[in-house]
Amino acid sequence: MTGPAERLLLVSPELADVLSTIIGRLRGPSRAIPLVAAYDVREKVWNPPMPLLFQRNIGSEHRAFTPTAIRKLLINALTVTGLTNADGEALTFSPHDFGRIFVTDAIMNGLPPHIAQVICGHRHIDTTRGYKAVYPAETIEAHRAFITRRRASRPSEEYRIPTEAEWDAFLAHFEKRKVSIGTCARAFGTPCVHEHACVRCSLLRPDPAQQARLVEIRDNLIARIAEAEREGWLGEVEGLRVSLAGAEDKLGQINRRAQTAPTSLGMPTTRSTDREQRRRPRRPWARSEHVDTRAAADVHPERPWSAA
Repeated sequence: MTGPAERLLLVSPELADVLSTIIGRLRGPSRAIPLVAAYDVREKVWNPPMPLLFQRNIGSEHRAFTPTAIRKLLINALTVTGLTNADGEALTFSPHDFGRIFVTDAIMNGLPPHIAQVICGHRHIDTTRGYKAVYPAETIEAHRAFITRRRASRPSEEYRIPTEAEWDAFLAHFEKRKVSIGTCARAFGTPCVHEHACVRCSLLRPDPAQQARLVEIRDNLIARIAEAEREGWLGEVEGLRVSLAGAEDKLGQINRRAQTAPTSLGMPTTRSTDREQRRRPRRPWARSEHVDTRAAADVHPERPWSAA
């Protein structure tokens, strides 16, 4: 909690008692807390005199506690308590750890994170979230509580066992998705908004094997549009043009899928002769794989082993 911004501090009765004791010890004859100058170890500057609570008398003057002195006091206090961590080692705290402990405890007890942000004086709520420690058990409990709240907010009949009729209707929905030019992807229990004019529907996934059928449908629509325009059926022309745009869109989808389809290179094969040659030990006297050993024996009769 650094910076000159003003902070909103929530004080419990126990903390108020401690603060009042500190203030009572620091007040001078004027009943005011003495002003002392403190050195900022991070900014490397002396701050102007302020009524600091962490100050002490050294001789005839008041001096602020340094961060190192406060840290040593915390270590000595923890040593006296005898508290240890899970490994049996003595606990060690820094002054900044108390801010993290406060934020973690406050949020776990129901304080909204944006309220903790105001209390800590953070400019961004992500800083406050970084103060909050998250434990595995807490994550599991939060997830279970979320599922419980979701189930409580939904009708209880949604969690009952479906009847045979409902299960058959559910399976029939997927069986009826298959149409002549592709597969319909509308959600279960929803009607067809295009009254089964599938070529117009954006939820239809065209089948590449039916590309010829789509081409036939497109050509037929073009011919019907020409006939309607020739006969003056202007009311039908508009609907046919919508269907024509849908057919061309479906053909475009098939073409795009064909362009991006992966190319199968197949599995590499090894010839049996190559495997046999690799297994056969190479003869040291043969200059090549096609040397006739019988001819070698004729040229060198003193080598009886060459004819073997």
